[in-house]
Amino acid sequence: MTDFTSLLVSFLLIHILCDFYLQPKHWVEEKKEKKIKSPRLYLHSILHGVALLIPSLILKIEWINIVSIITIVTITHFIIDLWKVSTTKGDAFSRFAIDQILHVLVLISTVFYVTDSINITELLQHDQMPEIILITFAYLLILKPTSVTIGCILSKYPISGSEEENVNGLVAGGELIGYLERILILTFTLVGSYAAIGFVLAAKSIFRFGELNKSNDRSMAEYMLIGSLVSVVITTLIGILVILSLDIEIS
Repeated sequence: MTDFTSLLVSFLLIHILCDFYLQPKHWVEEKKEKKIKSPRLYLHSILHGVALLIPSLILKIEWINIVSIITIVTITHFIIDLWKVSTTKGDAFSRFAIDQILHVLVLISTVFYVTDSINITELLQHDQMPEIILITFAYLLILKPTSVTIGCILSKYPISGSEEENVNGLVAGGELIGYLERILILTFTLVGSYAAIGFVLAAKSIFRFGELNKSNDRSMAEYMLIGSLVSVVITTLIGILVILSLDIEIS
């Protein structure tokens, strides 16, 4: 019987080593240039599959399963990487995120396939699954849905003509900053580190609004201030609701 967690962590470790530390930059550039004709694309995919021999042998996986793992991971890694270097849709970060999510899902699937210590039914019936689902829902809620909500609220506060041309850049950068800010605030709220939340807000205020003060444009400063405050309020309320639902004592 092979432990699910041990095997998954070891597979993810191999993935990180092969994808980030054992893949030189010129390999990446060659894959982008030559795509399916790139020898590095094949070599990189084979490396990912063969490297899984190490944890598989240490954890005493049966040989038939090892062969299946190597074959599945090699082929899927090749297909996913080929898609990544061939597609032009979306920005670089979106392609990178999708690429990594697909790789991880493949590894999770292979671990489910070769382990008999856990199955999907047992996982879904785990005592802590409701808490995991609730926390996952909270993190998903503070990202895109909250950004859309903030955008709807800010639409009622137009920017003056002199600064209107800068709004698109501010909104694009502000959305990413908002994501990171809300993730930190929710995380610190759930673990009860409220002082750290104050540090995050202070740091953002210094770096974000320092430049706005230079512009001497009150409408722009108010626009960004409203967006930040709405972001903080929504995230804090969601965090408190999660804490109350999980019966976590607020100290």
